[in-house]
Amino acid sequence: MSQLVVPVIYGSVRTERQGIRAARFFVNELRGRGMNGVLVDPLEKQLPLLDRMYKEYPKGEAPPVLEELAELYRSADGFVIVSGEYNRGLPPALKNTLDYFLEEYYWRPAAIVSYSGGRWGGTRASAQLRSVLGEMGMVTIPTDFPIANVGDAFSENGEPSDPKMREQAAPLLDEFLWYVNALRTARLAGVPY
Repeated sequence: MSQLVVPVIYGSVRTERQGIRAARFFVNELRGRGMNGVLVDPLEKQLPLLDRMYKEYPKGEAPPVLEELAELYRSADGFVIVSGEYNRGLPPALKNTLDYFLEEYYWRPAAIVSYSGGRWGGTRASAQLRSVLGEMGMVTIPTDFPIANVGDAFSENGEPSDPKMREQAAPLLDEFLWYVNALRTARLAGVPY
C-alpha cells in the first residue's frame, strides 16, 4: 500500500501569525508516523478571494495553483485543518482556501486543530469548522485538538515547548489514522455517487 497523503491546511495570512508553528508541528508528527504530511499555506499559495471554484473552470484552464491543489487533494487520504479563531469564528483565509474545492474532499476524514493566543484554544472556531467540513463532504473525527497560548507553544519550526505536546497529540493522530484507513478501504470498494 502506498504512503498515506495528508494535506495540513493552515488558515492565516496575518503578518505576525503564530499558528503556522502548530501546522508545522502536525506536518512533522504525520511524517514521523510515516505519512506524507504536506503543508498547504494560503500565504504561500496566494489564492485571491474566491470568484470561481476549481470545478467551474473549463478543463485545463484553472490557474496552476488550483491544479496543483486539486491534484494533491485527489491523492489525499485525509486532511488536518489548522484554524485560529477570529472574533469567535473561522479565519477568512482558511474559509477562502477551503471553498475552492468540494468533490476533492468527499469521503475523507478531517482532524481539526484549533488555536488561539488565549486560553480557549480556538474552540469556538473548531465548532464552526466541524459544520463547514461536514458540508464539504469530509468526515470530522470526534477528537479535536485545541492549543492555548499558541505563541508560546512552539518554536518557529514547530518544535513544541512542552515535550508532553507529542504525547497529548497522540490520541488525535491515532484516531485520525484509524479513520484514514477505514475510509480509504471503503473508498476503494466504491462510494454512493
